[in-house]
This record gives sequence, C-alpha cells and structure tokens, in this order.
Amino acid sequence: MAGPDRISARFEALRAERRAGLVTFVTAGDPSPDTFAGILAALPGAGADVIEVGMPFTDPMADGPAIEAANLRALAAGMTLPGVLELVRGFRQKDNDTPIVLMGYFNPIFAYGTERFVRDARAAGVDGLIVVDVPPEEDEELGAPARAAGLHIIRLATPTTDAGRMPAVLNGASGFLYYVSVAGITGGKAGDIQTVGAAVERLRQASGLPVAVGFGIRTPEQAAAMARQADGVVVGSAIVSLIGAAAERGDTNIAEQAATLVRSLAEAVRTARAEEELA
Repeated sequence: MAGPDRISARFEALRAERRAGLVTFVTAGDPSPDTFAGILAALPGAGADVIEVGMPFTDPMADGPAIEAANLRALAAGMTLPGVLELVRGFRQKDNDTPIVLMGYFNPIFAYGTERFVRDARAAGVDGLIVVDVPPEEDEELGAPARAAGLHIIRLATPTTDAGRMPAVLNGASGFLYYVSVAGITGGKAGDIQTVGAAVERLRQASGLPVAVGFGIRTPEQAAAMARQADGVVVGSAIVSLIGAAAERGDTNIAEQAATLVRSLAEAVRTARAEEELA
C-alpha cells in the first residue's frame, strides 16, 4: 500500500498495548463545516483511536434517526463530497497519525466519479472506506480502484453472515472488519455480549483481521463490555445525538461537549481488559 498505512499501524499499537481501540463516528459538516472541523480536531486528544467520518447523503438507509438527522443538518449547511475531503485535508495538517475512514453510500461517490474520488480521498489523507450499499459481489465497482489508490476496503459482517457468505465478505477486505452486532439500523440496542464474543472470534479466525464491533453502543459501560470481546468498539449515534442536541440549543462549545463524551468512552475502553485481568 502506497503511503502511510495508518489503520494497520494503529491496530498493531493497540495489540502491543493489550487493549481495544475506540472508533468514533461523526457526520462530516454536522452541524456546520466550521463546527465540525473543531469536533474532528478534538477527537484524537479525547481518546479516539480511529475516526469514521460520515459522507452526508439524502437517503442513509442503514442509519437510524440520529444519524439521518445529522445527514440532513450537514446537507442543509452546504456540505458536499468535495467539502468532506477538504475537511479531512484540514485535519491532516495537524494530525498525520489518526486513521480516517469515510463511511457512507455509493451514490455520491458514483456522481463524483469513482476513480477520481479514490484518488482525491487518498491525497486528502483518507485511509479506508466503508460503503454500506456496495456488496462484495460488486467489488470491481469500488474495491478494485480503491485498493489501487491505496485505500483499505472495510467490510461489514452481521449476525446473518454464515459460513457460506463469509468468503465473499472477506474477499478484498483489509484494515479491519466491522461487525454489526445486531440486525437493523444504527442507534438500536446493542448485541448480546456472549453472542458478539463468539462472532468476533469466528471472524478473527477466518480473516486474520482486527474486528471492531458497532451498532447500539452508547454508554461507557456498554463500550467496556464490548472492549473485552473485540479489537475495536464503534460509537456513533450517541456522539451524533449529543451534537444534534447541542446544535438545537445553539451551544457554542459543541466540540468540547463531544470530547467530554468521547473521553468517558475512551477511558472505559482503555481500562476494560486490565480490569478483567485484575478481577
């Protein structure tokens, strides 16, 4: 892979530290481009190990009400796909270590031009892509050009991903796997811990990749429980909901509020395995 492989380096560092990583999700441009830039800049210092940045889209079919509302706020504030890349480029001027993964839907990428998008994304400092509506069977549409540009394609696995489906999901996957702990949309309930643990181990054995667990994780307690099972814990809707509520109130310290929440999640994730070993 040409250029820095920040994702692999980060998970290697997490393994050396014997802990899981905190993966935070925020929607680019929410609630405004300037405010979002401040939020993005604050996340690593608050403890985010990997950052997923949502690419706003009018029809986010896999997302719940909180992230859907964030998409609409960002679009109303004028966010575009070139604007998303510009925000990442600005972030990279001060942080060249924290992995950035763009997450979203294929329609805006297709409209932008796939070859042009992956080239521009890599040049801006993006490390990987999660595009939820491009199935593995359509890998040539996005996966092949993305890998050629030096981007990881991060695949989703779900509770319904059986042994027959697994090879297709893993084909071309890199960076890490994102395990959706429950069937449904973002922001719902978290998955059962024992079931999640078994699924994570199965995915690790099949792929050799780190496994991050997401969907429904909102509190430090839930994050700690998942951190004992997985290589990464993804929190999105809780952060996005806080941003939306603060924006509705007209607060001016949204980045600080988001950082406070992330700090509590990061502390729970960082200490979860150590506490388990002491128990």
